[in-house]
Amino acid sequence: MLKEKDDTYWREHLSDEEFHVCREAGTEPAFSGEYWDKFEDGIYRCRCCGKKLFNSDSKFDAGCGWPSFDAEIESGVVAERPDNSGGQQRTEIICANCESHLGHVFIDGPTETRLRYCVNSLSVNFDEEGKQNSD
Repeated sequence: MLKEKDDTYWREHLSDEEFHVCREAGTEPAFSGEYWDKFEDGIYRCRCCGKKLFNSDSKFDAGCGWPSFDAEIESGVVAERPDNSGGQQRTEIICANCESHLGHVFIDGPTETRLRYCVNSLSVNFDEEGKQNSD
């Protein structure tokens, strides 16, 4: 895990908006991110550490304005923790490698997994070559 990197490091390597979402658990406005309506083949990687998180095959249009996936690319690459902020009970999702905030997971998805990993575009990078390349 990349715990040795502190806020100073991340502020130097992320934009202000990326830092707010990834390191302060912020949320970008719905329908504003670059990936909410992108459906090309590829891999979505953690913006902070580059770890593969989601395959485009698991992406679906949830109508919520954020990229939504029904499964992580490999078990254990996304970690969960309780989020009771704002008077709501939700499950936050983070990159298991660097603890970057990704978004939240809900059990209301339309596929057989019933999961909807609701992810901020600012927390991931899209790699269209990723399906052919190894980690």
